[in-house]
Amino acid sequence: MQKLKIVPLITALTALILTSCSTTTAEQYEATALTSYTWQVKYANDLTSQPQPRIETFATTSVVNRNGLKPAGAVVGPDDRGLWWPTLPPRPSVDEVEQRKRPQEEVGKPELIKDIKYKLTYGVGNTQNTLPTNYEVYRQVVKAYPQRTPLQLTLGVNDNSVEKAEPVSK
Repeated sequence: MQKLKIVPLITALTALILTSCSTTTAEQYEATALTSYTWQVKYANDLTSQPQPRIETFATTSVVNRNGLKPAGAVVGPDDRGLWWPTLPPRPSVDEVEQRKRPQEEVGKPELIKDIKYKLTYGVGNTQNTLPTNYEVYRQVVKAYPQRTPLQLTLGVNDNSVEKAEPVSK
């Protein structure tokens, strides 16, 4: 009986998602991938059982990849996804880690976190938009950029992201 009530809900949600996406063609565009390394340490009264430990961030380094070209300041790369990476930030010292410890807390080991944030800036007419995107869109731009091939962009829900980019034949 419950299954019958879910089917109309799924159908309605699918229709909503499909109707709230739009497409646009862009001839001017730039894809960026912000690659970063960050040292972080977890603190908690019990690191093994506490579900939400407090996380402290220490040093961070980052570099902006543009359209697949080697950025200034990049020292590692390109990696297996074509991305360049910055130098490693300095690892936090024992003193730095202990200074942020609160009474009764345990301290985790410093962890080096790798992060990538993709964005696409594109122009349509006199308007320029910058939206978050994904690796697949970034790679499509990297391939299309040298020839300035126009791209058909599929925007996400409420046009808040770029979900897909496909070359448009001239």
